[in-house]
Amino acid sequence: MDREDRARGLVEDFRRGYLTRRGFLAKAAALGLTAAGAAGLLAAPRVQRSAGAQDSPEVTPQKWEKGKGWGWVWGDDDQLGNLNELSPELTKKALSLVKEGKTYDLGLAYKRSSYKFAGHNPGEIISFRTPTGMMNQNDLDFVRSEEDNSLNTTFMSNAMFISDNVATQIDSLGHIYEGDPPHAYNGFRYDDIQSDWGLLKLGADTIPPIVAPATMIDVAKSAGEDPLPESYAIGPDRLQKALDEQGVDIDPLDVVLVRTGTAGVWMEGN
Repeated sequence: MDREDRARGLVEDFRRGYLTRRGFLAKAAALGLTAAGAAGLLAAPRVQRSAGAQDSPEVTPQKWEKGKGWGWVWGDDDQLGNLNELSPELTKKALSLVKEGKTYDLGLAYKRSSYKFAGHNPGEIISFRTPTGMMNQNDLDFVRSEEDNSLNTTFMSNAMFISDNVATQIDSLGHIYEGDPPHAYNGFRYDDIQSDWGLLKLGADTIPPIVAPATMIDVAKSAGEDPLPESYAIGPDRLQKALDEQGVDIDPLDVVLVRTGTAGVWMEGN
């Protein structure tokens, strides 16, 4: 594909809403186009474009302030943090961005060979009941009854012994603690919220359904290392560089997904 074709592709991406104006100009500059030349491409006659990312409805954060973030603004008993910003308006904004309806599976399979570090137990999937076991043990009345089960129907079920920190997961605000005595988000002390069967506060059960606009930042591609090497530091400058290369912006209240490439080796148990 020559430069002219790539430039036309950038214009089309902008008109479809896949690029912001800043992103378009950044990518055009990478093709060797001046700012004036790139602006001229956008000024060329065209048909009316469909609503894109730059046309999506604005949603004003309730508490967030530029340069300050959120801080401790939700009250002494809050367990949600910035998830308090979720709203029907934010969901509608997310849905307005859909153009092609493609879906992507972000889930990681749970296997006994999945990578873990020393702080997490391995996962085991154990056959609990099997067709062969039922027939040999003959201990289930509804299976061995010729009258009730003339077709000799059996089934398969598993028992799982798992870690809550392997494969696909989302950390609750009760995952990380600091200080002595240890305390988590909003000052909740470990001694006060821990029970024999999980957290009494800040558990994953407090996390509401999250439907919001999202931006994926491909740091692995930007850095030219996929996956990123061990202990690779990802700071604001690195994130901004990747965003500029992708030609996208982050709006307040966007979900941000950072791609490191780690999942590929994680699934190999490496």
